[in-house]
Amino acid sequence: MTNNAVEVAALIARLTELLTSSPLDAAPAAQPEPAQKTHERVLLTPEEAAARIGVGRTTMYRLIRTKEVESVQIGRLRRIAASEVDEYAARLVAGQSNQAAA
Repeated sequence: MTNNAVEVAALIARLTELLTSSPLDAAPAAQPEPAQKTHERVLLTPEEAAARIGVGRTTMYRLIRTKEVESVQIGRLRRIAASEVDEYAARLVAGQSNQAAA
């Protein structure tokens, strides 16, 4: 065997010895990177609000026009609070529950 082959064989033998003598869990675990906090938007576009409750854009504009869902105007933009969308959905569910109980 050449000198390089002897060195490689010795390294492989040493690596095998290290792998079999110490359990793999003893190796320090890599610390996971902290997850980026995603900020949920407070004000939604009518399209986002519609998607959140599973209705179409036209239906959402009708709900805004009839004041079933409150919205605000920022310049030329119309926005709906995410909490308002959640409250509207809760009112719908409660209304359906009351009708079913009657």
